[in-house]
Amino acid sequence: MPNKLKQAIFRFYRTKEIKNHELRYLFWECTLRCNLNCLHCGSDCLATSGTPDMPLSDFIRVLDDIKKNNPYKKLTICITGGEPLLRKDLEIAGKEIIKRGFHWGIVTNGLYLTKERFQSLLNAGMTSIAFSLDGFEEQHNFLRRNPASFKKVTEAIKLANEFQKLYPHRLKYDVITCVHRNNLKTLRNFRDFLISINVKEWRIFSIFPEGRAAQNNLALTPIEYRELMDFIKETRTYKSLNAGIKKSIHLNYSCEGYLGKYELKVRDFFFFCRGGINVASVMCDGSVSACLSVRAKDFIQGNIYSENFEFMRLWNTRYKTMRDRSWAKKGSCAKCRNWKNCLGNGLHLYNSLQSEPSHCNLSLLCK
Repeated sequence: MPNKLKQAIFRFYRTKEIKNHELRYLFWECTLRCNLNCLHCGSDCLATSGTPDMPLSDFIRVLDDIKKNNPYKKLTICITGGEPLLRKDLEIAGKEIIKRGFHWGIVTNGLYLTKERFQSLLNAGMTSIAFSLDGFEEQHNFLRRNPASFKKVTEAIKLANEFQKLYPHRLKYDVITCVHRNNLKTLRNFRDFLISINVKEWRIFSIFPEGRAAQNNLALTPIEYRELMDFIKETRTYKSLNAGIKKSIHLNYSCEGYLGKYELKVRDFFFFCRGGINVASVMCDGSVSACLSVRAKDFIQGNIYSENFEFMRLWNTRYKTMRDRSWAKKGSCAKCRNWKNCLGNGLHLYNSLQSEPSHCNLSLLCK
């Protein structure tokens, strides 16, 4: 089927998804504390935070409202932060999520994931875990600013591997890599390293200017960005010969940005910013938004504390600017012939409803 026809069919599907706006995935920012001080942190997290952790009892009230009022019953909760492993009640949270019929997982830097804690999380019903690993030891520790970080996260990945071998369908895990100028040239060797330690699923993100990332020059140049896309495209058909056995890794680029000729070649799906469509978040202070990368004031849809924990009422009555993106058709976007496929890029790239996105992924590929 020609790609243009596939894209047209996808736009029809996207329109239906927007109209139905079925809540399927919820981020819970359980803490803004972190045991690392990463150069690229979009939330600017530190060891101590001016925002206290959300009490679990408050989040449980949100879960109860969702269970009662959300028609979609197979919701997945992604617990993140900050570093979620800093919370001692994570297992209690997990059990409460399972009790309501939902699934849950975490995103972690792995620094505090011991064998005992890993087993404890599994016993609490955790079904997915994502590890942040940004290259080999030098590149990873540079970004994470901790000399023990690489060693700890690779040990954590081995724990997940060992468990997955015993129980193949019980746990899903993947590795998330943020690509910047210091690790771009090492990606091919790093790919082989991941394959050698039996990582099957890999996601690559490019760094956008939010939080501390806005203070550090980590963004790729247009030439480097094209190099990254070509690497991802290559890797999706790559086979590594290891001990006489051909092995591969399933790589997807993040959901950021419409990519023109690279669509479906660097990820499994056409670009679609699902923030406010199928994805929402509850932030540490109770604010409600799309995914946790969408933090601009104009995209905050309310707060669970001022709305009596009625999350689904917010979901059903707010989020209009996320479901109707006509406000974004201005400036260079207004003249772009790819508007119908892009709808103004990802929401996380906007500082306000009046601004244009901080960058255009398609234009980076065309420069």
